This record gives sequence, structure tokens and C-alpha cells, in this order.
Amino acid sequence: MKFTVERDVLAEAVGWTARSLPLRPTSPVLNGLLIKAESGEVSISSFDHEISAKQTIEASVEQEGTCLVPGKMLAEICRSLPNADVEFVANDSTIFMTCRSAKFQLAGMPVADYPELPELPQISGTVDGAEFAKAVSQVQIAVSKDETLPLLTGIRLEISGSTMTLLATDRYRLAMREITWNPENPEIEAAVLLKAKTMTEVGRTLSSSGELSIALPENGDLIGFSAGSRRTTSVLMDGQYPNLRALFPTETAVHAVVRTSDLAEAARRISLVAERNTPLRLQFTEDGQVSIDAGRGDEARASESMPAQLDGHEITVAYNPTYLSEGLGAFDTDFVRFSFTEAPKPAVLSGQDEPLSEEDLSYRYLVQPIRLPTN
Repeated sequence: MKFTVERDVLAEAVGWTARSLPLRPTSPVLNGLLIKAESGEVSISSFDHEISAKQTIEASVEQEGTCLVPGKMLAEICRSLPNADVEFVANDSTIFMTCRSAKFQLAGMPVADYPELPELPQISGTVDGAEFAKAVSQVQIAVSKDETLPLLTGIRLEISGSTMTLLATDRYRLAMREITWNPENPEIEAAVLLKAKTMTEVGRTLSSSGELSIALPENGDLIGFSAGSRRTTSVLMDGQYPNLRALFPTETAVHAVVRTSDLAEAARRISLVAERNTPLRLQFTEDGQVSIDAGRGDEARASESMPAQLDGHEITVAYNPTYLSEGLGAFDTDFVRFSFTEAPKPAVLSGQDEPLSEEDLSYRYLVQPIRLPTN
């Protein structure tokens, strides 16, 4: 096998596929990147029996062939090469790389021992890549980090016609984002659960190409994503995910609207005196203010107030500072709306463009308050 390719093109493709290499592979060959040269193209692939990644790049192919190269080492080498064409040659079990005066010789790995890459399922539809990446970032904040509850370490993807919904929860908060996509079948109904890491990686690395194609499984447990010259597949998580939609209250008696940036900045400042998990208290009053404070007695204390549009009776609630700050940070609207049933119960946060405008329900963040002492 022999081909020549631009250094930047090779480094980008190798770097992307190498991101999917397993940390603790079940077999040494899974540490390798499979490189195949044919018909003026070179494909670079990784696979660990769960997640596959493949990118195809243009190259000047002098001799077709296939080889398996230690992935992390190859990625480091490609990053370090000068900005010039790279000549890549594989003979039997040895790989030679030349870039200007830099020469590398690597021991190849047995191609015959490498597992067969899964085929990408049939494309089910497309979605705007940037919109998908934004949706993933908004819900991933609520993904559980508790590995003893593996189902909650995933992101649920629901499809109903042209509506795509992403959901995640760690039991203390719930994030849900709805976006529009373009399905091949306008009557499609589907629901799958993926590892949050996989979804985050797809959003981060496949969204820049504009349109993201999604291949939902018709039969089996494999989902696929493709954009530009990149494609990835992932095995779905197995298990019965909780019905998160039922947790959103159908009616709320109290509503408060605050400028998002003002509250987020105040929460960040007040959190400086709040020790780990010390709650931030928010008091919404009828005089059009919300005060936020933390600390008690001889402890370090801080407080701040700002305008708030209140509809309903006065209410005081307390939240984990991280949960509140991350939730506020997920909104890109100028104002955020708090919808309450009663103080001890979860509040639903949604976005608004103006204090008196309609709420935007495309993204909702439900957060469990911390119960305040009665005395």
C-alpha cells in the first residue's frame, strides 16, 4: 500500500477516528486504526465492538491496500509532522511514513484479527448539525454521573414525525429539548437510548458540516450518524427508561420571569460563599424583586436582588447552586421563566424573549428544590 496525502488532512482524520479508541480494549488490535487505500481515497476507521468511526479523505493512491496501525501513536505522529505532503507506505507488517526529512517506521498490527466494521443503517432523516449540537449540550447537563444507575448515564432520543426530542435526568433534575428534523418517513415513531458521551461526541465533531444524517435502527440495536466524510455507529443502551414527560406538571400556580444573564451572574457570585451543596435561596416578592442569598449565622454570607416579574403569590425556594447555574447557562433567551406548583415541589424553567411574551417550551429544565427548614 502506498499513498500521498496532505499532512493537515491526514492529521484531522486520524485525530478524529482516534478519539473513539477504547481506553481499556478487550483485544490489543482494538488499539489500532484500520487504514484502507483504494480508488483515490483513503479511509481511516476505528471500532471497539460498540462504537465505530470512519472518515474518508482524498489522497494520491499509488498502490491500494489495507493496514492496521497503532492509533494513538499514529495520531501523535501526525500532529507533530511539518506542514507538507505525507508519504505513507505499508509493506507486509511494517509501515513507513515520510514528511520532508522526517521519517517514521512503525510495526503494523494483524489486519486479519480486526473485527468487521458495522454497516451504517439506512438513513432515517436529517437535522441541522448546529441545532442538534446545541440540543445535546442543553440536555447533557442533567445526565447522571452515577455508574450504578447506567440507564441515567444516557440521553434518550425520541422521534415523532418531524419532531425530535432529547431527554436526560439524574433524578434531581430533568432537561428536555425539542427540535425539528427532516424524516424520510413523515409518520416515523421511534425512541432510543444512547450513552451521553457518544451523543456529545457526535454533536461536537459532526455538527460543523451543516447537515447531520441520522440512521435509526429498524431491527437491531445499532444507530448511525454521518456528516460530510465522517460516519459513526453506536450500539444502543438496553433497558426501560423512565417516563420523564410525566414529571412535568400540567398546571402551575406561580410564575416568575427574570433576566437570564442577571440571575446567572448573581448565582455565580453568591455561590462563592456557598460551600459544597449549600443551597442558594431565591425569594420572589410581589414588589417585583427576587433576592438570592446563601449562608447563615456566622458563616460567610452573600445576597443580591434584581427585578422579577411575578404572577401569583410570593414564594421562597432553594436550589443546589450547581444545578441552578448549569440550568441557567443552558438558556439562550434573554429571560427565563420559573413555573411553580408549590415551594417544596420541582420548578420548571423555560425561556422567554421578553418579560411578558409567550414562554418558549422548546427547552425545559425541571429542577428539584432543597427543602428549607421550617424554623
